[in-house]
Amino acid sequence: MADHQRIHPVDLEAGQPRPTAPLVPSGSFRSDKGHPPAAQPDTRPLPPPPRRTVPPMPPLPPPKRRRSRASCCCRLLCCIIATAVILAVLVAAALGALYLAFNPKAPRYSVDRLSVTQFQVDPATLTATAAFEAALTASNPNARIGIFYERGSSLSVWYESVRLARGALPAFYQGHRNTTTLGVAMAGQAQLGGAVVSAMRDAQRTGAVPLVFRADVPVRVELGTLKLWTVTSRVRCDLVVDSILNAGSNIKIKASNCKFGFKLI
Repeated sequence: MADHQRIHPVDLEAGQPRPTAPLVPSGSFRSDKGHPPAAQPDTRPLPPPPRRTVPPMPPLPPPKRRRSRASCCCRLLCCIIATAVILAVLVAAALGALYLAFNPKAPRYSVDRLSVTQFQVDPATLTATAAFEAALTASNPNARIGIFYERGSSLSVWYESVRLARGALPAFYQGHRNTTTLGVAMAGQAQLGGAVVSAMRDAQRTGAVPLVFRADVPVRVELGTLKLWTVTSRVRCDLVVDSILNAGSNIKIKASNCKFGFKLI
């Protein structure tokens, strides 16, 4: 009986209407096994980013502030030097113009006469008391320059390093191309050593006694109507006279050599 039993398939959809539209829209993919499982997030650690090679830092330039200070100092120094050069050029040009305009010439001085009014030596102390009278000549050869001789002058007569007498000039003005002769008196005391007295007597016996006349006179030069600053006129005359110990006699000047210069005060 088993061989005669048959299994007849049963149509479960018999008697039900069949769908006219597809169950899955066209163009879409769907598995017959249902929806795929949702994608799980990747929890694996990310690889480290690649290292970048940093180039070495270049050396820092000097601070701009210092550079600006140095440049300012250089500019200031250059300005000072340029100003000094310009001033020097202007002063030289002005002096050159004055020289050409006034053609200055140095004044001339001479000792024309010298006499001893007193000369005594104390034998106990070897102190000399001397008095001289001199005739001085000052010549101004300039045609447009005047000279003001001011107070405070110093005149002196020396034997070697010993000052025998001193005096002063009066204040006066010497005009253009003028020659002035002045009589001055000089007196003083000096401590002489035995060697100095002996040398003076030996020189008088030979008739050649060396003396030095010095004059320091403050003067102001006048250029036209312009008065310059005060300077010191310095005169030195090397004299050789025949006698000095004979008071009351005129001294014969056998040689005279005078030099002149200026010194700023």
